[in-house]
Amino acid sequence: MNLQGIVAVSGKPGLWKALSQNKTGFILESLDAQKTKLVANLSTAKLAALDEITIFGFNEDIKLTDVLAKMKTAANVPDSKTDGKKLREFFLEVAPDHDEEKVYASDMKKIVNWFHILKDMPLFNEVPATEAPAAEEADSDAAKPAVAVKKPVATTAPKAVTKQAAPKATAKPKATAKPRRAE
Repeated sequence: MNLQGIVAVSGKPGLWKALSQNKTGFILESLDAQKTKLVANLSTAKLAALDEITIFGFNEDIKLTDVLAKMKTAANVPDSKTDGKKLREFFLEVAPDHDEEKVYASDMKKIVNWFHILKDMPLFNEVPATEAPAAEEADSDAAKPAVAVKKPVATTAPKAVTKQAAPKATAKPKATAKPRRAE
């Protein structure tokens, strides 16, 4: 699941995709059907990247990406408008170590709503860029014969780096104050 560039904006419903960055903030596009554009000013709006969000746990915090992955394999994900008790039971299945006192029903509703927005998107099923090369290397290593290839050694010596002496600062004489005339 590749959630890089997907953010939640405080005060704005839904999820947003970061398109580009300017001096004052980010240009975002909503992930819903309208594809609304928004310029989020960093001085006024709070952005939370989904791949960095964690949920309070008893021993250690639980990554949102792990919870969403478990929700993907769950049999039936409730609607975000269901009762808080049913959401709590569902969260005990997908995140059994979450701290029930710190994770509120509103938090669970928000996460379930995010899941329903993301589940049909192609980025939800693709592998993040940081994990993809490792998986490709494992596959490519199995297909290649075990032959060691030596890289050629550089034949030219590196150029010597010379430092230029910094110019000496010359002291300028201080300006003397002129005496005032007595009037």
